[in-house]
Amino acid sequence: MNRIAAPVHDLAGREDLIARQDSNIAIAVFVALAAALVVLFHFPPVLDYANHYARIWLLSGGIGEPPFPEIYAIDWNRTFTNVGIDLLAVWLGPLVGADQLARALLFLAIVLPPLGAIGLHRALFDGRHYWQIAMLSFGWCATMIGGFINFQIGLGMALFFSCIDLRLQVGNPVWLFAWRLVAALLLTVMHIFSLGFYIAIVCGLEFSWRFDILRSKAGLATLTGRLALAISACVLPPLALYLRTAALPDAGGSGLGLAWNDGVILILINLVSAITTYVPLVDVVLILPLILICTRAARAGDMQMHAGLAVTACGLLLLSCISPRHALGTGWISWRFPIMTALVAMAMVCPFANLTRRQALPLALVINLAVFGRAGWIGWNWWLAEKDVAAVEAVLRKIPAGAAVLPLGHEPETASSLAHSNRHFAWGLDTFRHLPTLAVPFSHAFVPTLFTAKGKQPLSVLPPWSEIAVPEGNLVSIGVLLCPAMMREYEGFTPYLSDWRKRFDFILVANADIPDRYVGSSMPAGLTLIEDAGFAKLYAIDKVTPAESLSIPAGCARAS
Repeated sequence: MNRIAAPVHDLAGREDLIARQDSNIAIAVFVALAAALVVLFHFPPVLDYANHYARIWLLSGGIGEPPFPEIYAIDWNRTFTNVGIDLLAVWLGPLVGADQLARALLFLAIVLPPLGAIGLHRALFDGRHYWQIAMLSFGWCATMIGGFINFQIGLGMALFFSCIDLRLQVGNPVWLFAWRLVAALLLTVMHIFSLGFYIAIVCGLEFSWRFDILRSKAGLATLTGRLALAISACVLPPLALYLRTAALPDAGGSGLGLAWNDGVILILINLVSAITTYVPLVDVVLILPLILICTRAARAGDMQMHAGLAVTACGLLLLSCISPRHALGTGWISWRFPIMTALVAMAMVCPFANLTRRQALPLALVINLAVFGRAGWIGWNWWLAEKDVAAVEAVLRKIPAGAAVLPLGHEPETASSLAHSNRHFAWGLDTFRHLPTLAVPFSHAFVPTLFTAKGKQPLSVLPPWSEIAVPEGNLVSIGVLLCPAMMREYEGFTPYLSDWRKRFDFILVANADIPDRYVGSSMPAGLTLIEDAGFAKLYAIDKVTPAESLSIPAGCARAS
């Protein structure tokens, strides 16, 4: 293969020319650090993780414990994709325990994408380079902090599978076609977007190292044929599974109907999701050294690049700009493409491949400081969240088995300060909205917002509980119970709020130590405070309907 590379500077006879750049130690330390974070912090501020944990616990055997046989059922015909962790919960959960499995899956969601990019980079550029350390920074991004575990694991799988694909491309085409069928089947089951990512990478690898292929009609015809075979092999498994199940996600009143990033600012914010964690300014500062290193290498002419993957990266970047934010009951679709773009972009280039020892050591130092400074920032926020998790666990201990729990929260005026930076991510979205679902494994109680979306999860809710359950729920403000205008606004995708006094036994309020932007610390009449743990409060609902106060909190006017 011919590589696009600038001429190597004349380093002949230089005694300080380094033979290789060893990245293994830094990679091993990062993996160990990620494992330590997952072990130390039981429920880190990762948005969907607590909800996934509750479902993993049910699928690992908890569904057989009272009262859940009368509440939930498992139906694998509901979906054909996005079920990788669900299958593992059924197969491995009873053996290793739901807690250990959930932590292992979170760990894989962190490390597999950057390790997969490193593996592809080593396959393309023949070994170790300091640039591979920089790829570890992309273990942290909006989809990771959002808790998109199937998606994140699928990204790593797609990158590792592309390494195998690269080796097989020079061999028997029959074996290559068969491998792609297997890879496509596994990726479809894990997450349909990971299959799309794999197809994009494979097409880029088939394109070759140079753009010269576009100048030859014969080469272009050969490339077209190879791409057609690759795509056909990859689409057969999902097509076969879809014809068997015919289940696709649906908005279903969940508030995840079609929405676009329809402005320059929204598109830019979406692109930054590739690096976004808790405070965007901190993320930009910690990623800036890596950008400067790459741009300096490009100016110096010391950059190797894979042309085919550059085309793939440009295509993914375009999708990052034009894809919808929400569609078909699936949220933050547009977040998926920037991290794909970043991983491919990191793997397709090798800056400063020819450095003297004197030049390489400062480069390695800067990269390590940026990568591990970012990991330290994540660890700080996970440590901050420990007291919030402890507060939720404290109130959960007061809930009796079989109870129905209504989760609500205090919505602050603005995203919290650095003192509470763990509570928000990605431009103000909260990270704690699914912590109340831990009432399922910890209290054996019902929560209406457990993930049970048709087309995405095999878990379904049985009647009559299905009347007060939603497939994908949010954590709405406590003001919804006090402000008639808010109740009308939310009733479309929170139907469980209707007649809430009779339907639920307890209200669990999260973020309770910060005043709500609409009603402050006001609560409806007819509630008894059971436990005040600061961040979380638990109220018992009186079943005898009290005479409601005629006064409406002043903040309700802003919700109108």
